[in-house]
Amino acid sequence: MAEPANVMLTVLLKHDQSNNLDAVQTKLKEADWWERFPPEGVRIVSWTVAMGLGQIVTLEVPPHLLATVNVELERSAWGVFRTECYPTYDFVPVRERIRERVRNGGK
Repeated sequence: MAEPANVMLTVLLKHDQSNNLDAVQTKLKEADWWERFPPEGVRIVSWTVAMGLGQIVTLEVPPHLLATVNVELERSAWGVFRTECYPTYDFVPVRERIRERVRNGGK
């Protein structure tokens, strides 16, 4: 049986303002964050910093690696960031279809 297509996962890494940047970088280095996240086999689609919020990371994840991503967040991000994860998809093609449909008199 073929494995399902990859899923997109958006991870919010919310800043913990009780730590300054030097403390955050030290903790991330100690956790080997920059080498371990995302795990091998997971592709970074985008990684954005939103000032005052934190970092927004969108990943393309093979379904069999979803638990590995979760464990890596627990292992190396907790204590540095508050994390939230959301399954996501690219809305641009959907928007374009809707826009075209509306232009042609549809809803």
